[in-house]
Amino acid sequence: MKKWLSILVLAMLVFPLAACGQKDEKKSEGKKESTPKTDEVFKIGAIPDQNAADLDKGMTATAKYLSEKTGLKVEFVPSVDYSALVTAFQRGEIHMAWFGGLTSVQARNLVPDAESIVQRPRDAEFHSVFITKANSNITKLADLKGKSFTFGSESSTSGHLMPRYYLTEAGINPDRDFDGKPNYSGSHDATYKLVESGAFKAGALNEAVWQAAVKEGKVDGNKVKVFYTTPAYYDYNWTINSNVEEVFGKGTKKKVKDALLSITSEQTDIANLFQTDQFVETKNANYKKIEKVARDLKIIK
Repeated sequence: MKKWLSILVLAMLVFPLAACGQKDEKKSEGKKESTPKTDEVFKIGAIPDQNAADLDKGMTATAKYLSEKTGLKVEFVPSVDYSALVTAFQRGEIHMAWFGGLTSVQARNLVPDAESIVQRPRDAEFHSVFITKANSNITKLADLKGKSFTFGSESSTSGHLMPRYYLTEAGINPDRDFDGKPNYSGSHDATYKLVESGAFKAGALNEAVWQAAVKEGKVDGNKVKVFYTTPAYYDYNWTINSNVEEVFGKGTKKKVKDALLSITSEQTDIANLFQTDQFVETKNANYKKIEKVARDLKIIK
């Protein structure tokens, strides 16, 4: 009798412990299901607005730096054009992108909770430059009537949107007043090469790319000149996707933002690509003017 009583007591002790273990297992399984996929690759992109080799070098260096600072596996994924990057961002395939003002607005319209978080100091007061041959008689925007002209990419803020806006303000309809329809070169470096070669009488491009090209001797300052610089506007920025906290864990956005803000001139390849020795904070509201201009010009509907 004592033997059976002992067995009964032992069973009463063991079964609750087993049940408890099963509950703990279920809790553990539940936690595993909600745990962020930290083995995922954090993919960054950039609008292909300049020389592909230079862009790849600088963005690969940026990915490496972010990996070291955040502990994430960061990789640069090139895009064939501006719209491809916006589409990849919309699909959640790109977790953060270096956009122009216009493409950042387009991306955030498609991903409403995405945020523009960081820019260069100069992007708060950015400019486009209009260029022509050094011996040209073009000295002001009005002189462009009847002349051949090239923009950069159709989705470029500094190579198309804002130049088109200021042309319109000066009384020029780009689709009607040039010698033929305006050309779209696809990138800023292609624009200055086309004007330098004489293929087009004038063009408009990103001020930073122009200044770097002159400094590095990529364009001959004796053959090409700037004849008009636009008023300032907000432009380039790093925009982070709304899915990063879910995929990589809470606090990822701040971790990545802090890493970008820690970049200095010591990160040479990064500084050379972005033509800056630091990044500063920005916010979505700064690009309201860009969005308004794009809607007024029916580039965004």
